[in-house]
Amino acid sequence: MRCPYCGNLDTQVKDSRPTDDHSVIRRRRICPDCGGRFTTFERVQLRELTVVKRSGRRVPFDRDKLMQSVSIALRKRSVDEERVERMINGIVRQLESSGETEIPSQKIGELVMEGLRNLDSVAYVRFASVYRNFREAKDFEEIIGELAGGEIVPLRREHEES
Repeated sequence: MRCPYCGNLDTQVKDSRPTDDHSVIRRRRICPDCGGRFTTFERVQLRELTVVKRSGRRVPFDRDKLMQSVSIALRKRSVDEERVERMINGIVRQLESSGETEIPSQKIGELVMEGLRNLDSVAYVRFASVYRNFREAKDFEEIIGELAGGEIVPLRREHEES
């Protein structure tokens, strides 16, 4: 593993341990040249996945991009990072074990929405607003209605009398 500080190709592993769910190995490394210390993570990858965008364009699946999208939806929400990591790992496992190498982006979006719905309702609505391209308030009413068990609750307008 290349040292991120000096570029040396010969770094040494000082400590290895699995994460709580045993899906990742965390390795503490040290560079013998510059003494720099850093952490790497090792994950099992069952197959190379390709995401098929709505436009038909194909791009390699990027777990970090998935994590970034979820993190944006969860911004300023108090959700345990381990729960988020388990959700992401579960989505990746589902995609890898589906038997498909080309995954439509819509499938990934639906899996993320399902995971966020169980994790944090505000993040679920945030993600849905971007994923489903909300254009007006009634779009939010519908998604909140889904969260409320199918009952659509109308927005309260300030100019309306109570």
